[in-house]
Amino acid sequence: MCYDDNARPPEPAKTNGSAQGEDLVLTASDGNRIMAYFARLSNPTGAQILIYPDVRGLHTFYKELALRYAETGVTAIAMDYFGRSAGPSARDESFEYMPHVQQLTLPTAFADATAALDYLRSNGGQDRATFITGFCMGGTLTLISGTQDWGLAGIIPFYSGLSRDFGTGRPPLEQAADIKCPVLGLYGGADPSIPPDQLAELNKQLHTAGVEHDIVIYPGAPHSFFDRRAAEHAEASADAWRRVQDFISAHSGQGG
Repeated sequence: MCYDDNARPPEPAKTNGSAQGEDLVLTASDGNRIMAYFARLSNPTGAQILIYPDVRGLHTFYKELALRYAETGVTAIAMDYFGRSAGPSARDESFEYMPHVQQLTLPTAFADATAALDYLRSNGGQDRATFITGFCMGGTLTLISGTQDWGLAGIIPFYSGLSRDFGTGRPPLEQAADIKCPVLGLYGGADPSIPPDQLAELNKQLHTAGVEHDIVIYPGAPHSFFDRRAAEHAEASADAWRRVQDFISAHSGQGG
């Protein structure tokens, strides 16, 4: 598990005001209904972003993260994965997510992501630069999403596992050369689930393919370091927010 129910995203240093959020139920092209959470300022000024959660699906951490993005002027939508197997209803920390994770496939995840992107673009975001970010399993999906023809301005994976292939037989390291947009990857140097040699290989694959990228490793930081409770890693979290905001600002003239 990446984040428990007490985890909260750190506050970004720069904000544009107070945002409002709302729970949604979206319908994918195959009729699947998924939970989502949409957040924006009353007068959004920036880009827009889709947030992929960790293996637990949509929960409080990601709703709050959507609000934090919105407060920076970036309209955000956080989506769930498990509408087909668990229904579009709220869940608490007792939710046994692994049986649902095991049923997740790339085509169904991407059908749901397309519904979330469509919602962003049909609610004032047709001409806005569009980004995807994700955490843990969601970070892996973020990297693979970068290979799709979705008109993305950039992707921002946090501690993305690099071996999960979602049944395709091609893990992210084998797909990195197919990524079509800039990448900002953020990782903990003390994360045993993502060894340094895999990150070096990711960096190499992106470099060889000519994909604009910045793979940032925070020495001593664990998996899930981006958490308001982790005071000892507050500097890494602050730097990660700064890099995210700079990355979005620098690439907001692309994609969308």
